[in-house]
Amino acid sequence: MSAEKPLRIALLSYRSKPHCGGQGVYLRHLSRELVDLGHTVEVFSGQPYPVLDRESITLTKIPSLDLYNDENPFRTPSLGEFRDWIDVLEFAHMRTGGFPEPLTFSLRILRALKKRRRDFDVVHDNQVLGLGNLGIPKVLPLVTSIHHPISQDRKIELDAARKIGGWTGIKQYFGKIRWYGFVRMQAYVSARIGRILTVSSSSKRDIAKDFRTDPGRIHVLPLGVDTGIFHPRGPREERVPGRIVAMASADSPLKGVDVLLRAVAKLATERDVHLVVVSRPQKDGPTEKLVKELALGEKVRFVSGVSDEELGDLLASAEIAVVPSRYEGFSLPAVEHMASGTPLVASAAGALPEVVGDAAVLVEPGDVEELAGALRRLHDSPEERARVGEAGYRRVQERYTWSAVAKATVEHYRAAIASAR
Repeated sequence: MSAEKPLRIALLSYRSKPHCGGQGVYLRHLSRELVDLGHTVEVFSGQPYPVLDRESITLTKIPSLDLYNDENPFRTPSLGEFRDWIDVLEFAHMRTGGFPEPLTFSLRILRALKKRRRDFDVVHDNQVLGLGNLGIPKVLPLVTSIHHPISQDRKIELDAARKIGGWTGIKQYFGKIRWYGFVRMQAYVSARIGRILTVSSSSKRDIAKDFRTDPGRIHVLPLGVDTGIFHPRGPREERVPGRIVAMASADSPLKGVDVLLRAVAKLATERDVHLVVVSRPQKDGPTEKLVKELALGEKVRFVSGVSDEELGDLLASAEIAVVPSRYEGFSLPAVEHMASGTPLVASAAGALPEVVGDAAVLVEPGDVEELAGALRRLHDSPEERARVGEAGYRRVQERYTWSAVAKATVEHYRAAIASAR
């Protein structure tokens, strides 16, 4: 196959939330840039389905039972909703406390690709890593993206359950062990498939270690940012005074929103600040309870379901941005904040130091006092905010563009095709 010939690409994702969740963001922007390069892209996704930016991209829905719908999680389907044995497996797996979607999506997509092997040149798996993936290389060349090993999420959530203690902590601990049972499957699959793409050297090390995968098969390819959405708006002086913004899954211990809330509560006793978190916390969940415990009231606001333009405006309106995660394999939100020219405070966790370089203020992950101090210093110094914000903006322009990501990804596709031959 010549280097110039356009490729026919099947892009897989078992769930594809467009705004909160790196998989959906990655799928959206990569698919757009691939078709803009002249390739043909068909996206195969389970619920929630992705937002796609080009009419020429085909979305083929591979529906699950949608057992984790935001409006009705852990629902019991009616008998008529069961279509085959995979649906029965999915429901039984959920009812025993596990998370079946990577496994069941992989079985469904393998069945679909077997019928359409002549329609594609290459398959790109967006971190499904289900057992069905082991059959894909027998059908078509396969490239796999692993943004970071979910073993890191499991470790942090198990640590959080241990700290709770008592019967509640014990229940949560063993519940998390069952929920994250799919991680063992992902490690097994990772060690047995071909070319793997990941987003940082930190993630490469963790994949090789946690998933016992040959590092020679793992290739680092950073993510990009949509500068049409994320860019500065107007003079820095027009930003909303005292506004701090974060994009993070509110109830996940991994994302450190609890640390951020405690730091903002300290700062709010002495400075006029308020926090906006792009997320929807679980009703009566740990985040809502912590907000009440800290008596933050109108000092914190959660937003969700916003449009791209509204999200870009929000990020560019803040005086300070925060990524308080306890671990990140890359962190698209960090890059999006920097692209907006907003000075960033980030945890020195996982790949974050690698991603932000010297263009952000780094703090110890989980350290409330240090985070509050960093926020205080930036709040009190317009000059420091301007310096950090401009450094972040420059770093994005130099390193993180989706067009470059797509071009490099195509080279990995061609290498996988050549190897399969």
